[in-house]
Amino acid sequence: MNDRQLRYFTTIFEQRNLSRAAALCNVAQSALSHHLGALEGELGVPLFYRKARGMEPTAAGVRLYEHARPILRHLDNAAEDVRTMITELAGEIRIGMPYSVVEGLTLPILEHVSEHLPKVRLSISEGLSRNTFDALVRGDSDLALFYNPNADARIETEPLVEEQIHCIGNPDMLGTAQTPIPFETVCDLPVLLLRQGMYARAVVARTGVMSRLRHIGALEINSVNGLAKAMMAGFGCTLGPLITFREYLADGRLTARPIIDPGLTRTLHLGQLRDQTPTRLREEMYSLVKTLLAEEIAADRWRGTWVGE
Repeated sequence: MNDRQLRYFTTIFEQRNLSRAAALCNVAQSALSHHLGALEGELGVPLFYRKARGMEPTAAGVRLYEHARPILRHLDNAAEDVRTMITELAGEIRIGMPYSVVEGLTLPILEHVSEHLPKVRLSISEGLSRNTFDALVRGDSDLALFYNPNADARIETEPLVEEQIHCIGNPDMLGTAQTPIPFETVCDLPVLLLRQGMYARAVVARTGVMSRLRHIGALEINSVNGLAKAMMAGFGCTLGPLITFREYLADGRLTARPIIDPGLTRTLHLGQLRDQTPTRLREEMYSLVKTLLAEEIAADRWRGTWVGE
């Protein structure tokens, strides 16, 4: 098995069609079919079901694809890193972020990359913390930010920011005074929950709190914008950090009260795969993310406590 066979295989897997894959690989279809047959012969298992209208991967094909993608990514990173060792930084960097981090960090990163790293291709993906973590494990991201991650030997994480969780909602429901609100009082309010999102990562470690929230939750929503609109319309309140609804809080459409008894917090971590090939670009972007986050905290544009080194 060699890298050319793996590249041909992944292209077939993604295209599900030999002719399209051959065109993308710039080889004859017969040659591509030959390489695929040789790879299947070496592994001793079929990788695709041949059908009249295309190719469908077998279970073995899916498993090989999961291995092939990070392998090829490592090879590309190594080649790119060596080529740019004595030149300016270039290449692609992929960063996964939860919604609230996208809200607070995207613009500073874009401004810095645009001004100082013109040859860098930046890709930012938004998702819930669990999704950004899983994407990092799969090799779909080079760096990822997520909240309160579970320990995983494959991932190296560093805590950066601790945020207090607030009760956030319509001023008509919560009032305009930003005084603390006991958790028991929150439980008497109609609570809207962001499914598997910020509140879950904040309280999952507290015995009984998660189940209590599930029990009182009037509605679970998978959209932050949808959640904000529901709160502004008076359907309920939610639990979250200030950064997530910063725009709505700034103009008074929503208000926030810190939760006490118990107080709830969440910690933002920056992570990367332990065994991926080191590159200058990833190291530079890792440092940049930390620097920009620290600057946002210091300027009080992001309300939280810096816990990074």
